[in-house]
Amino acid sequence: MSLRVVFKLCVVAVLWVAAPVVSLAGVKDDVAARTAPVGELCMSGDDCSSARVALSTVPRSGEDIYNSKCMACHASGAANAPRVGDSVAWRARLGKGIDALYLGAINGFNGMPAKGLCMDCSDDEIKAAVDYMLESSE
Repeated sequence: MSLRVVFKLCVVAVLWVAAPVVSLAGVKDDVAARTAPVGELCMSGDDCSSARVALSTVPRSGEDIYNSKCMACHASGAANAPRVGDSVAWRARLGKGIDALYLGAINGFNGMPAKGLCMDCSDDEIKAAVDYMLESSE
């Protein structure tokens, strides 16, 4: 065998071994990009000056809160929720007073979780939603 043939065989062998390694590096980069976190957690005490915070400066109306959060249960009566429009059911709940109704909506009551799971709602927005449901049920 000539030296030229041996050299060609060595080059082919090196390329044959190195090609998968080179292509795997690209695959690893693609996987790392697809599985990278979409955000960062900023804990109390950390320098959070670069963290973006989405805050609403305008409170949402009771109707907006009802339509986006409360309607699922209060339109269907799920978990024994009083239906909007059922004045008898709402009158019975008002027997304890409006403040008790607000507290139940904010802190949870029977099958209703706190704030009806609207964790981005302020207490005033929850009260506005209760007022909207009461007004719609007269």
